[in-house]
Amino acid sequence: MSALFNFQSLLLVILLLICTATYAHAHAPAIMDRNKHGFMGVFWKAARIGERLSPYVSLCCAAMAVSLFFS
Repeated sequence: MSALFNFQSLLLVILLLICTATYAHAHAPAIMDRNKHGFMGVFWKAARIGERLSPYVSLCCAAMAVSLFFS
């Protein structure tokens, strides 16, 4: 089944995108800051979400890990 049709998998993909973009922005901020518009702007926006809402993102990651462990 595709991640687009399974809600839990879609949430997992979004969480991984946010975490990966935040990690990449911490190591190479110049690359992401110059690509704020267009397709690459999605990664810049995901990095901003990860930086500003990091406690909530980490709680969501922990909750997702627990739910995947018990399913």
